[in-house]
Amino acid sequence: MRARLAIYAAQVPVTLREVVLRDKPRAFLEASPSGTVPCLVPAGGRVIDESLDIMIWALAQRDPQRWSEMPDAGYEWIARCDGPFKEALDRTKYATRYPECDPMAERSHASGFLTALDRQIDGYLFGKPTLADFAILPFVRQFAFIDKSWFDAQDWPRVQDWLQRFLDSSIFAEIMQKYPQWKPGDPPVSFPEQAAEATLAR
Repeated sequence: MRARLAIYAAQVPVTLREVVLRDKPRAFLEASPSGTVPCLVPAGGRVIDESLDIMIWALAQRDPQRWSEMPDAGYEWIARCDGPFKEALDRTKYATRYPECDPMAERSHASGFLTALDRQIDGYLFGKPTLADFAILPFVRQFAFIDKSWFDAQDWPRVQDWLQRFLDSSIFAEIMQKYPQWKPGDPPVSFPEQAAEATLAR
């Protein structure tokens, strides 16, 4: 999701190939060192298979909304999200995969991050939309929908408003469009709208 967000915001044209992980095509496995999605293959460049790196790549091509203009603290927030928060999110959402963990304790760990985030947000993390907002929002969305009623009952008014504005946004609607599974020989699918310059698997 966050790779698509940055590509859409940058309006950097790619050819999108929708990969189903239980049925990975050979072309994908040959391209992706990790065999995971997303995976970006820029024309004449190195393969990028981390979503944050794809975001940074896209915004380095074009950044009309100036998402890259944020303080260094933005990268610290992203690191906190991608590290301790994401770990607690996974252990809450996929509790059966982690029988050694207490999902309620993990939810409490994730909640500490959201409490701190709520104190930071002023409309956005730094008062305007930045890379940090859109790198973190997809994971907050995941956490919220584990138990949306519980999430909505928490004392996180800024986080809740921030998330809801994201869910109501046109960019969210655009990047959440469904695409058919890619098969070799299929005609190219451009994302956002322009002719292809790279390949993205979600």
